[in-house]
Amino acid sequence: MNVVNALVQGILLGGLFALFACGLSLMFGVMDVINLAHGDVAVAAVYLAVVLIPASHIPALWIFVLVVPVFVVGGYILQRLLFQRSLDSGAVTTLLVTFGLSVVLENGLLEAFTANSQSLNIGSLVSGSFEISNQIFVPYLSLIILGAALVALAALQLFLARTRTGRMVRAMSDDRETAQLMGANYRHLFGIATGLAFGTVALAGLALGMYTSVAPTTGPSYLLYGFAAVVIGGLGSLWGTLIGGIVLGVASTLGALVDPDFGAMAPYLVFLAVLAVRPRGLFPKKAAA
Repeated sequence: MNVVNALVQGILLGGLFALFACGLSLMFGVMDVINLAHGDVAVAAVYLAVVLIPASHIPALWIFVLVVPVFVVGGYILQRLLFQRSLDSGAVTTLLVTFGLSVVLENGLLEAFTANSQSLNIGSLVSGSFEISNQIFVPYLSLIILGAALVALAALQLFLARTRTGRMVRAMSDDRETAQLMGANYRHLFGIATGLAFGTVALAGLALGMYTSVAPTTGPSYLLYGFAAVVIGGLGSLWGTLIGGIVLGVASTLGALVDPDFGAMAPYLVFLAVLAVRPRGLFPKKAAA
């Protein structure tokens, strides 16, 4: 029964990993950009929430109403002022720019808040759960995070498939030159995609801050989880990131049954195994005709 409980906990943990991964998947699928500052952006969202909660008197569970829009706008501005210039210079330049942003965010948070970890206090919800059987428990917070991941992925998918702007974003990712000939402003569309990616990773950061304590140096470790989920699911595949996140979560919880230290290594062993068998991931984005 411990194995069954580990599977359940792994699926729930996969929701958190998928929430981290969907923004990475969106930026790569649309712009072929790997954002090395992704995890640090999530951590910055937690520290912004720590500042805003006492100032706004909004409960920690609802602070995303203020934090997520800030990061959506911030992502759009960063794309137009910083990332776009590096995109025009080449992929390597973009990678270096996002690495530089990661260093700036991490050191800025250390300077402003020191190395002390922070968390978002949501009261009894953090430890509350309901019982399926004597040995299987489902934590309320983990279930909420999985639900948030599903809602975020569904909303992004609907945006890309059902709205005019979303279809233009997809067209731009498939064939930029043709989309520009049809009147698409690729800088504006890339800004929208980056804003949405930053909004989803801010949501992931808030979920992490409710789940556990976060320090200014936490970001890179969750960047790795998000990147692994994207690669396992298939580069550019939004729903693939959910499968990738669940695979990582299950590997982590099952590995912890063998040995607590092995639980941290097991997801990356699975990541390497998937790469060896299917280098493009389980559900890769189909190439344009």
